[in-house]
Amino acid sequence: MEAIGGYFELADCEQADNFPHGTGILLNTGRNALEYILCTIKQVSRIYIPYFTCEVVLEPIKRLRIPYNYYHINQCFEIAEDIKLGDNEYIIVNNYYGIKDSYISSLYNAYGEHMIVDCAQAFFAPVKSEIKAFYSSRKYVGVADGGIAYIGNEQPIDTSFYEEEPTVSHSDHLFIRKEKGAEAGFACYQADEEALDNQPIRRMSSVTKETLLRIDYERIKAKRLSNWAILEDALAGTNKIQLPAASEFECPMVYPYAVINGQELRKRLIENKVFVAKYWPNVILCEGFEFEVGLANNVMALPIDQRYDEEDMERIVQTIK
Repeated sequence: MEAIGGYFELADCEQADNFPHGTGILLNTGRNALEYILCTIKQVSRIYIPYFTCEVVLEPIKRLRIPYNYYHINQCFEIAEDIKLGDNEYIIVNNYYGIKDSYISSLYNAYGEHMIVDCAQAFFAPVKSEIKAFYSSRKYVGVADGGIAYIGNEQPIDTSFYEEEPTVSHSDHLFIRKEKGAEAGFACYQADEEALDNQPIRRMSSVTKETLLRIDYERIKAKRLSNWAILEDALAGTNKIQLPAASEFECPMVYPYAVINGQELRKRLIENKVFVAKYWPNVILCEGFEFEVGLANNVMALPIDQRYDEEDMERIVQTIK
C-alpha cells in the first residue's frame, strides 16, 4: 500500500513558466522571510501573533527582541478579538491552510500597512503590492528550502549581502522518498527540518530557485482544487468546522477535517498509511488557550496535493468512514 501524504519527494521539473512569485524577494526560509520584512520596518514596538501558529515564527521575533502578544482565533480561523494597534505596532495574520484569501483581503481596511500576512500555508494566495507577506515553498512542492518576502511600501534591503543557502546540507530526504518511499526517509526528513532551525537570512539556493521556476503551478492548482472538491463533497456533512467555498481562495494546502476525538482518527489514518501532519505540536495546553489546543488535536490536515488523484481521495474517505 502506497503512502498518502507526508513530506514531499524531489519536485518534477516540467519546463513551465508560471511561477507565481516572480516579484517576491527569494530567501532561504519562510521564517527568515518574516525576519527580512521586520528588518525593513524602521521601528516595531510590539507585534501580535496568533497562539495557533508554528513556533518557528517566534525565531525572528525573539532574535530581533521585539515584544509580542498572543491573540485568539475562532472556529472560522479568524481573529476572535478586537485588536487595536498602537503606534509602531503590527499584527501577523495567518492564511490558515491556504483557504482564508477573502478574509485576509478584508482585513486590510482595518490594519493597512501594519498587517503582515503569514502565507506559509498559502503559496497561491494573491500578492498585493501594498501588503507585507511571507510565503514558504516547501509546503506545496518538493524543494529543500525557500521563503518569499513581500515588503509592501517599505524600502528593500540589498540581498546581495546575504550568502546563498547551501541546499546540499538538507535535501537528502527529497531523494530518499522519491526512490524508497515515505517511511525510509522520514528520519532524514526530520533531521533536514531541524537543520533549518535558527539559520541566518540567506538568499534562496540556486538549485531551489531553478526548480521553482520550472514547475507547472497551474497543474498543481487544478489537481489540489479537484481533490478538495472530492473530500468536501464526501466529508462536509460530518466536518465539525464549516469551510469557506472554493471560490473564496486560490488553492488549498490541505483539507482541514475536524472531529470530536482527533487522536483516535489520526491513529487510524496513520495505520492505513495516510499521513496527516499535526498543526501544530507546539500548541500545548495553556490556560486561556484551550480552544486552540482543541484545533491542534482535532483538526486532521488531510492531504490533497498534486501527487494524488480521485482514487486516493476515495481511500481517505473510506478510512475515515
